[in-house]
Amino acid sequence: MKFFVDTADIDAIAELNATGMVDGVTTNPSLILKSGRDILEVTKEICALVKGPVSAEVVSLEADDMIAEGRKLARIAPNIAVKVPLTWAGLKTCKTLTDEGHMVNVTLCFSANQALLAAKAGATFISPFVGRLDDINLDGMDLIGDIRTIYDNFGFETQILVASVRSVNHVTQSALIGADVVTAPPAVLKKLADHPLTDAGLAAFMADWAKTGQKIL
Repeated sequence: MKFFVDTADIDAIAELNATGMVDGVTTNPSLILKSGRDILEVTKEICALVKGPVSAEVVSLEADDMIAEGRKLARIAPNIAVKVPLTWAGLKTCKTLTDEGHMVNVTLCFSANQALLAAKAGATFISPFVGRLDDINLDGMDLIGDIRTIYDNFGFETQILVASVRSVNHVTQSALIGADVVTAPPAVLKKLADHPLTDAGLAAFMADWAKTGQKIL
């Protein structure tokens, strides 16, 4: 399973990228606002840092304007995935940009039917938001399972990109279901390495090592 980092923070991306754990990056208008950077400038910088897909989102609501914005974003770098909302205008934009050879990430997916439409429109990625479904007392991971079944049934090549990830459990469950990608904030990705028994074992090893009085360097 691929790991995308969900942020526009260059330092956070660089830190994780150095570990080999970053297969791509996702951004959205909220993350651009949080970065305090110009969207074109920061996206270009991210694309130069990361080899994999970098999602940059359109902000218009009409298809013609979405298509124009998508084309402009796609010119930033070859690894841009244009991010569009799961609306009819977004689906039209997805079909147009996909036919032109661009990667497209269809976002704000909350149902299996929406995911089916995105796949038929040629989406490179579908982004179901599991955390937001959990917030309204639905199990977001049920949606991931449904999409996996539908895509496998009909041979769709659209990759399932699990978004709105709030916990390490979302990552584990996504991997077990067979999602293609998980995008998560840097803090969640870092927590994947945490375990109390690892900490306890390391503390015991260090205490015993100190008693030897030895040094390696």
